[in-house]
Amino acid sequence: MDTTAGLRKSDMNPNPFVQFDLWFKDAEKAHPNNPNAMTVVTAGKDAVPYARTILLKGFDEQGFVFFTNYESPKAQQLEDNPRATLLFYWSNLDRQVNIMGMVEKVSEEESDAYYHSRPRLSRIGAWASKQSQEIPNREWLDNRVDELNALYQDKDPPRPPHWGGYRVKPYRIEFWQQRPSRLHDRFKYSQLPDTTWQIVRLSP
Repeated sequence: MDTTAGLRKSDMNPNPFVQFDLWFKDAEKAHPNNPNAMTVVTAGKDAVPYARTILLKGFDEQGFVFFTNYESPKAQQLEDNPRATLLFYWSNLDRQVNIMGMVEKVSEEESDAYYHSRPRLSRIGAWASKQSQEIPNREWLDNRVDELNALYQDKDPPRPPHWGGYRVKPYRIEFWQQRPSRLHDRFKYSQLPDTTWQIVRLSP
């Protein structure tokens, strides 16, 4: 796909979720491996930013959804400060999208539905992993997986109570497309009090 022609405000859909969907579909074609990979940045009470790469698992006009361990550092940071920034970078398209928003947990039903759609080993892994905590060695983790496989040998493992989803409800979304000489095209969508969106061009 040729993205060198540049962007005009008239090219941008008034609805940022529609615009994201258009770019995401382009990314699925240009990046067949994990086009949904995104950097998630959170900060807790200490205000120190913490970044990691996570996979987007769904989006609509309610927000952008990912799943994780509720006992992880990111979960504690979101408990203290329920805000996050998401960053998508699609190098083959010379595009990125930056999303800022408030964060809330998805419903129990939504977490259950996604958990049970995962491969069995991934479901076992959600029980086995004490995300970000120190463990003595790899054997400890492998043994824990073996124990859980034996425990749930004849039944489907339930969703762990410490595992589920978050939804980032954006109030700002920026679309960036590379141009020559570092004179890139940038458009910022800001949500207004009446929930409509204002679009402005930003200097590169």
